Parts: sequence; structure tokens; C-alpha cells
Amino acid sequence: MYMKKISILFILFVGLLNAQKLTSDELSIINQGDVNTALPIYQTTDVHQHKTLLNLSSEINPTDPGTAVLVKRMKESLLLTDGGVGIAAPQVGINRKVIWVQRFDKAGTPLEYFINPVIVWRSDLQNLGPEGDLSIPDFRDQFYRSKVIQLEYVDLKGQKYSEIVEGFTAVIFQHEIDHLFGILISDKKEKEKNDSYKKVDAYQKSDLNKR
Repeated sequence: MYMKKISILFILFVGLLNAQKLTSDELSIINQGDVNTALPIYQTTDVHQHKTLLNLSSEINPTDPGTAVLVKRMKESLLLTDGGVGIAAPQVGINRKVIWVQRFDKAGTPLEYFINPVIVWRSDLQNLGPEGDLSIPDFRDQFYRSKVIQLEYVDLKGQKYSEIVEGFTAVIFQHEIDHLFGILISDKKEKEKNDSYKKVDAYQKSDLNKR
């Protein structure tokens, strides 16, 4: 019975690794051109790209060499933007759970990557503030976001982390993780119209609102 349980767990583990494995199509996008340069950012104005942005993203194997390349190229894509403070893998054509976020809650406001991020808790208290999107040209509006979140994620070595994030940085995380669920702020606005939250303006960098 004990050996049977071990065998089942091993099969589940192997299945999970296979599910996380990058496909040949994904690797083709990730490795196209110079792997040290930015990947093009997908736009809602393109039908094919818009469809990719609306798809659900799946987990990725953090130790896969292709994941490291994707992480690096996503950072280059973000650095080329005008005021962008975050980016998600679907925005470069890969429906996988990888994001970059500018940490305004840390000294020097560094850019940091997060693999398979999950928000495990959100505060009831909400912020209302402006948001734009690197994939949606000429769109900006006011949105409600939780003031504080608890986040879990892994790094490229597979090391697990958990942390509490609040304020403007928490807003960026929520925006980017929405992308992993195929949620765009242009669609989110329609769903928010009948919601009622307490307005708390905690934005300290409202001019940096492109994600």
C-alpha cells in the first residue's frame, strides 16, 4: 500500500512537470531573434494578439532554461516602455505565470520578477486610482484594488516565498496577475460598475500608471 502511494505521487509529480514544460511554439517565441533583446509587446488592436491576452495562463517550470530566457527578455521589454511599471508573460505572447513588477515599496524601486505568483489573501479595504496598460493603446481609467495583499511565488531556482505587499506596489501586482487570468482593465471596468467600495487614495506614484 505504501509503495502504491509513492507510485501515485511520482506519477502526479511527473505529470505536473510535463504540464509546466514549455511547448515548441512557446520556445519559438521566446528564442526568436537575439535572446538578449526585448520581445514585442502584444496589443489589443491586433486580433490574434488580443486573443492571446484573453487566454488563461498556466504554471511554468521555474528551472527550465527557457524560463530564464523568458524572464530576461520580459525585463528588456519593460525597460523599453515609456513609464511602464509592470509586465506579464501574456503581454509578450506567452500564456504562462511570469510577471515583472517595479517595487515602489523598496529602496531604489527595483524591478523584480515573480514566477507562478498567487494572491492568497486580499484586504477588504480598497484603493481607487488610475491605471493604464501597455497592451491597450490610449486607455486609462480609475480602478478599485485591495490596499494590502499576501503573495506567494517562486524564483528561478524553485525557491518558494511569501510576503505582504501594500499600497501602489500591491496595485501593480493585482494588475499583472489579472493578466494571467486573461483579465484586461478595459473589460474589468464594465464588471466594476455596480460594485461599491470605500475610497482610500493611497497612490503615491499616480503618474506611473502604465502596466
